Formats: sequence, structure tokens, C-alpha cells
Amino acid sequence: MLQVLASAWALLLGMGLLMIGNGLQGTLLGVRGEIEGFSTLQMSFVMSAYFVGFLGGSRLAPEMIRRVGHVRVFAALASFISAVMIMYPMLTDPIAWSLGRVVIGFCFSGVYVTAESWLNNAASNENRGQALSLYMIVQMTGIVSAQALMLIGDPAGYETFVIASILVSVSFAPILLSISPTPAFDTTKPMTLKQLMETSPLGCVGMFLLGGIFSAQFGMAAVYGARAGLSLLEISTFVASFYVGALVLQYPLGWLSDRMDRRFLILSVSIIGGCSAMAGMIFGVTFPVLLAAAFVIGGMSNPLYSLLIAYTNDYLAHEDMAAASGGLVFINGMGAIAGPLITGWLMGDAVFGPQGFFLFIAALLFAMAAYAMYRMTQRASVPVDETGTMSPMYPTASPVALEVAQEVAIEAALDEEEAQQPV
Repeated sequence: MLQVLASAWALLLGMGLLMIGNGLQGTLLGVRGEIEGFSTLQMSFVMSAYFVGFLGGSRLAPEMIRRVGHVRVFAALASFISAVMIMYPMLTDPIAWSLGRVVIGFCFSGVYVTAESWLNNAASNENRGQALSLYMIVQMTGIVSAQALMLIGDPAGYETFVIASILVSVSFAPILLSISPTPAFDTTKPMTLKQLMETSPLGCVGMFLLGGIFSAQFGMAAVYGARAGLSLLEISTFVASFYVGALVLQYPLGWLSDRMDRRFLILSVSIIGGCSAMAGMIFGVTFPVLLAAAFVIGGMSNPLYSLLIAYTNDYLAHEDMAAASGGLVFINGMGAIAGPLITGWLMGDAVFGPQGFFLFIAALLFAMAAYAMYRMTQRASVPVDETGTMSPMYPTASPVALEVAQEVAIEAALDEEEAQQPV
């Protein structure tokens, strides 16, 4: 781990600052939208727009890097992010915000692709798994830390938007001044969605549902808090609880994943998360219950991303794992685009009001549990001693990180096979 820090500290520091800026702008828009009088439906379009841009960026960024290089792509995209963050308080209009969110989603996706390819290039075969784990921890820590900055300025003014823009601008420096460009990389041609669905129906359906769950958390949690009448401190703490839960429970669930039937774990985690969402919907008027519900929902749903990837890999040959990653990211992205739109509709005054936020998350988690239970009746599970190791991943990752995680899984599987060979 120390070797990883020594070789990639600048990249990790820069990405940490970027994630603080990203986490801050997401929560800030949810609060500012309420101040400006935007409807829940309008805010759902604003939040969904981020995932439209993110999905587009994950497809186009590799080609941009091949054409002009890592440094130029990173600097250009980060500059756009900083500019859009300053634009938000100047153009307080839902259409302008939606367009800005498309740009920011596209740029963040491209930044992730660039940073993760740098990280992969800097890591060795021996520490690639540690580098990826540390990178994911930095991402989640940045989002959690961002919530504290909500308390520095007035969300009705400019200060907090300026802080987010400054953090993004400063984040370029340690990365661009300390890392040399890496050679252009070749991305793996994705497996077709039909092939992927035939290989792992639960993996595909689960990733689509999880996209909606994560985008509701990332995009609509602050909107829920504002509509529910929470104070600024309460909103910040509530949003942070989702990601604290993800950080705390990722590794325990990963440990369990390598030691039991993964379908049963997916089923159990989904039911626990769904019940927590129902508790938040029914008893959320009590703030400690609201925090506990958010912690458990985040702790159950975010590790599902790694768990579903590991489960899908159990049915793939080693040479097909990297190809499957692109399809899984695309499926997850399509669910993420739909998530805020449906959540916003459910949160409308004419439907369920703010509690529609928890209802949506509960419905998707219970749907995942039901489908996992159904799939358990359709084919036998892979024996535990034949499954691969689960690599920690979060839904914020780009296809590059997924391919790195697949490489780590393949290397671990090959090492295990080699260890089992008779001497």
C-alpha cells in the first residue's frame, strides 16, 4: 500500500479534490433547486442529465485520449467542469442546469477514464488490486468530505459554488505537474448485450436496477432532504450517510462474497436494503432513523456493484471478462439515467411526496431480491471454491476501472490455479 501511495499520491490527491467538488455540486444543486422553486420533476431532469453525459463520456473519452493525449483531455475536461460550476448560480434555470449537468457528467466520465488509465499504468501486477482499492476509497471519502463544505457558505449565494469550482481547478495541479503522459491505450471491444444477458441474466438485470438505485442516491438524496424540510446540516449528514455506509460495509460484504453462494448474498443484501428503505419511508420523521436507513441502504446497495460483477465473472471465461465490463457499464448507465426521472415523478405532491424517494429505492431492491430468488431456481450455483475473488468497485467507476478490476480478478484466479497444481 505504501508503494502505491509513493507512486500515485499526486493522482490520488487530485482525484480526491475532484470528488469533493463533484459531491459538493450534486448536494448543492438539490438544495439550491428548492430555494429557486424548481419542481421535483424539474430537478429529476437536472439530476438525470448527469448520467446522460456520463454514459456518453465513457464511450467517447478513450477515442479523445487516443487522438490528443491524456494531459490535454484531462486539462480540457477539468476546465469545463470548473466553468460549469461557476455557471450554475448565474443561470438559475432548469434547462440551463440540465445542459450543464450533461457537460459535467461527460467531463467527469472522461476524467475518470484518464485518471484510471494513468493509475493502471503506474501500478504493477503485484499492487494493481491495492491501487484500485485505494482509488475507490479516495473517491468515496471525497464525496463524504464534500458534505461538510455545504455548511461553509449560503446555498442561496455564490460562495459554495465558487468553492466547488476552486477545488476542481486546484485538482489539476498535482496530477498534471507530476505525471507524464502514458501511451494511448486500446479498449476492449464490448461483449454484445445479448451474449451478456445469455451468460448472466441476474448480472444484467441487477446492474440495470442498481443504476437506478445509485442515481437516486447520488442525484435525489439532497432533493429529498430539501423537500422533507431538513436543515442544511441534516441534509449534509443524510447524504454523507449513504457513502459512509458504502465505505464501511464494502469489505465485509466482499469477504462474505468469496465464501458463500453469491446469489444468496445478493438476495440477502437486497432484502436488507429494501427493508431499510421502507423503514426510512415510514419512520423517517425521526432523524436518527433517517440516518440509519441511509447508512444501511448505502452499505447494502453500493457493494452490490462489485458483487454483481464478481457473480457475472463466475460464468465467464477469463478472456471474456474484460469484454463484459463495457456491457455492464452500459446497462448500469441506462438504469442510472432512468432513476432520477422516476424518483422525481414519485416524489411529486400529486403522487407520494418526498417519501417517493425511499419507495423507489425499496421497490428496486425488492425487485432485485425477487429476481435473484427466481434465478436460484433456474440453474445450479457455481461451487464456492470455483468462484473468483470480488474486487471492490463503486458505481462511480469508468469502464477502464472495471477492466482493471477484471484483470485483478483474472490474475488472482490464475495464481490460485497455479497454487493448486501438484508440485
